Amino acid sequence: MRNLRKGLAHLRRDPVLAIQIDKFGAINYQKPVDRFENLVSTIIGQQLSNKAADTIYGRVSKVLSGNISPQNILSTSDLALRTAGTSWAKIASLKDLSLKILNKSVQIDKLDQMSDEKVISHLTSVKGIGIWTAHMKLMFTLHRPDIMPVDDRGIQNAMITLYGLKDNSKLKTNMLKTSSSWRPFRTLACWYLWKSLDNG
Repeated sequence: MRNLRKGLAHLRRDPVLAIQIDKFGAINYQKPVDRFENLVSTIIGQQLSNKAADTIYGRVSKVLSGNISPQNILSTSDLALRTAGTSWAKIASLKDLSLKILNKSVQIDKLDQMSDEKVISHLTSVKGIGIWTAHMKLMFTLHRPDIMPVDDRGIQNAMITLYGLKDNSKLKTNMLKTSSSWRPFRTLACWYLWKSLDNG
């Protein structure tokens, strides 16, 4: 992420985040090499544990002979993908994504030139891709610095634990209020919130 040092200095003003930064050091996730393959992996992993997602992705990759491409996904039967453990809904999403990549109605190689809002609308035009997935792409693929995924349960849990927020109807509103001081580095702050969960 650009301006990592500046971002860390800014977030250290929050004493809770300062503790996490001291605990984990500098975090700077690498961008994925293959955006299509990464998006396929994200779709497969929706609402699954990391272990289950990795297992199913491995099986899908085997069915596709290691060639994760739009052409190969479209030429593979739904039943073969289902046998690998992918749900019917996710198969429909993978097929829709592949079709839209090939007809260029979705252009993941041009996301860098789009605003955050445009990226979200562009990606959510694919069946089965919602705002959560779009947020993950903004944060981990494009390294957009100021994304706050209030719908992510991990971020919710971290803020409930670290900031004492109540898990009620006002949770998302209070998350936005609490995170307002993190601007314009909310993405970096969230990386530390997720990391705090990994630490158990």
